[in-house]
Amino acid sequence: MNSAVKLNRKGPRYKAPRLNTLSDEWVSDIYKSKECLVKDQKSIKKIIIAANELIAKEIIDTRDGIELPEQLGYMFLGTCQPKVRKNVDFKTTDHYLKVIQHRNWESDNYLAKIFYSNYETKYKFKFNELWGFKACRNFTKEVGRKYPENWKKYIQVDHTLKIASLYRSAMYQDERKELDEYRLENYNPLEL
Repeated sequence: MNSAVKLNRKGPRYKAPRLNTLSDEWVSDIYKSKECLVKDQKSIKKIIIAANELIAKEIIDTRDGIELPEQLGYMFLGTCQPKVRKNVDFKTTDHYLKVIQHRNWESDNYLAKIFYSNYETKYKFKFNELWGFKACRNFTKEVGRKYPENWKKYIQVDHTLKIASLYRSAMYQDERKELDEYRLENYNPLEL
């Protein structure tokens, strides 16, 4: 174990700027649009938050994940091996002045990752390279709470593998299967 340095709890901190997609400007734009049936800006926020909570609950409960509404893509929860870099437990490290790592004993050292992919639908969007996903705090906390209870039910994914290659290989296997079925239907052993 490496020794650690006592942290200065009162020292200056850097806080990364964060983007909030549910800003007041965005909600007021929706509120002013002609298609909006809700007549209260606070109600719009509550509806959006409730819908996102239902989506997050369904992703956690369903092994294979879900397809997002309006063909935005697919999301699922996967099981991965941890990265090679250290995952330091800062509170315990500060207490013992030795570098101590998190080991995920509840899930046999496996980690939960939230996967988002729009590979199949990416050519339907004009700016498909700009799409990304960052889970909200409530969603990640719920995943962290529920994952150790039943971690073996989720799909195991190699942490170095890109999700797009998974979709490509699955599509290739489906195409091969269809081609084999077509060839079997038209197969005649007496024909040369």
